[in-house]
Amino acid sequence: MFTKQLSIFLENKSGRLTEVTEILATAGINLCAMSIADSSDFGILRCVVSDPHTACKTLRNEGFAVKVTDVIGFVTTNVTGSLANILKHLSDEGVEIEYMYSFNNGDVANVIIKTIDMEACHRILIENDVTLLTDEQMYSL
Repeated sequence: MFTKQLSIFLENKSGRLTEVTEILATAGINLCAMSIADSSDFGILRCVVSDPHTACKTLRNEGFAVKVTDVIGFVTTNVTGSLANILKHLSDEGVEIEYMYSFNNGDVANVIIKTIDMEACHRILIENDVTLLTDEQMYSL
């Protein structure tokens, strides 16, 4: 039902993102989707990877602070208003979005979302016939 996402805390200094990507590459782990949010002191790299358990363990062994969280992935058509329609279903039910990131892939857009109430989010998406991505699909994007 939910996909595992890594949140990796990075100091804002040159080379830290490179270091993470090199560690993952050396471990044979593919970055499937990612988003970076930053402040003046640190950044948070949120990412879906091909093997979240191994990635988390490997990065922690290299001294990175890593948190694993549940997210939901879904697909929508890559046309004006399609995401707005889906988000309206969630907001109409009072589901608060913590964050989301997305990327288009031709005629569709893949969306990764984290909400305050993940169970309600899942239920609402299903009730409104939104195409959810399985773990296998997410880990191979």
